[in-house]
Amino acid sequence: MTHRVIDLTDRLGPVETTQPELGAPSLPAAVEALLLIADEPMSAEDLGVALNTPPDEITATVEGLQSEYATSGRGFTIRRESGGWRFVTAADCSELVSRYVKDGQSARLSQAALETLAVVAYRQPVSRTRVSAIRAVNVDGVMKTLVTRGLITEVGHDAESGAVLYATTEYFLQRLGIASLDELPPVADYLPDIADLDSPELTGEI
Repeated sequence: MTHRVIDLTDRLGPVETTQPELGAPSLPAAVEALLLIADEPMSAEDLGVALNTPPDEITATVEGLQSEYATSGRGFTIRRESGGWRFVTAADCSELVSRYVKDGQSARLSQAALETLAVVAYRQPVSRTRVSAIRAVNVDGVMKTLVTRGLITEVGHDAESGAVLYATTEYFLQRLGIASLDELPPVADYLPDIADLDSPELTGEI
């Protein structure tokens, strides 16, 4: 009598791996997504915790992405900074970026950029999260524009949350034609109450 060996995959389908659900098409895609939204460099350990993946597997994934970007001639790459990784412009695009930034110095800021710059000027040092809370909109793109234009810069980290803090630059003062922040006009009557600005509901730091 002939016996037929039953392949369980015929009935049960492919055996699922134990890899946890990433919420992304792949591990490389998940790493890219987190690095894109991160305010500061993320380490292999940080990414590993977020993705429930061993740090050495995260490192291998990042190195694979770096190699892929280099061979495909992309305008960006992932660079290691401050013990972690972040997206940066590719080195061979530096001339283009410098020209764009220089040309952009004479371009007028949008209303959104002006409002965001005002919040930073009067509340500095301030985190991106707090600026977003005050304006009630996402300011990630606008903050990057202001940094690129040389009007604001990173000045440290919040002692409690670890968030990056921003402040205006000397160039900001030069553009306004003032010698110090003390010469800024008072706007206390037009801003939310200081106590309200520090509340967890407004800052999102719950």
